[in-house]
Amino acid sequence: MTNPLAPLLELADVSAALDHARQAADAAMRHRALRRSGGEVAAEAGLRSAVASAALEGHAYELEQVRAGVVTDPIVQGALRVSVALDGLTATWQRSPRQALARLHVLAARGVVDEAELGRPVADPAVAARLDALAELVAGLGDGQPGSAPALLQAAVVHGELLALRAFAGPNGVVARAAGRLTLMSAGLDPRGLLPVDSGHRAREPEYVGAAGAFATGTPDGLRSWFRHYAAAVEVGAAELTDICTEISG
Repeated sequence: MTNPLAPLLELADVSAALDHARQAADAAMRHRALRRSGGEVAAEAGLRSAVASAALEGHAYELEQVRAGVVTDPIVQGALRVSVALDGLTATWQRSPRQALARLHVLAARGVVDEAELGRPVADPAVAARLDALAELVAGLGDGQPGSAPALLQAAVVHGELLALRAFAGPNGVVARAAGRLTLMSAGLDPRGLLPVDSGHRAREPEYVGAAGAFATGTPDGLRSWFRHYAAAVEVGAAELTDICTEISG
C-alpha cells in the first residue's frame, strides 16, 4: 500500500534534503562515545532540546542556568519534564497518538494553564477533526515497513501540523516539538532520543518561524519550505550530537 505521505517526496529537493539529513544523523549516531556513554549523551541531548524548545516558546535561558537548577520558569520545567518522558511514550505514540499528545500536554502545561485544560485539545470542531486525522495517520504509518514514509518526513509532518493547529492551550509549540522527536524515536531513526533537533530549530529560529507559517498554508511551496527547514535543523542537531559526544568522551 502506498504511504499517504509519499507524494510529498515529489516536491522539489525535498527527498534529497531529507536523505542528506538522514545521513548526517546516522553518522553522528555512530560516534564511539555512544558505546560506553550513551545514557549520559542522551541526558545531555534531552536537556539541550528542552532548553531550545522553551526558548522557541519565548522563554529563553542560558543552558548552564537550567543545568544548575536555578530556573523555575514553568515553561522550562514543562519542557524538561516532556523531554525526560519521551522514551516511555514511544509505544503509546504508535498505538494511541491522542493519548500520547494528552500526556505531553499535561507535562508541558502544568502550572501554565488551568488544570481543567490539561491534556485536552481546544474545543474547536475543525481542530478536533484535523487532530483525529493526524492521529489516524500516525497510527497507520509503518515502522520501517515496505512503502512507509521516511522517519524525517513523518516527524516533519507531525511537528508542522501540530504547530499549525494550535490544538493545545499554553505551550502548544513544546508539545509539537516533542511529538516530532517522539516520531523520530518510534519510527526507528533515533530510538534512544539522542538527536537534539530542537537545537537546530532554535539555531535557525527566523527560518523555523517562517517555514512553519508556510507549512500552515498547505501550498506546495509552503510544504517544501518546511521540509527543507526541517532537514537543515536535523543536520544542525546531528552536529550538536557529535559535539556532545566529543565533550563527554574527553
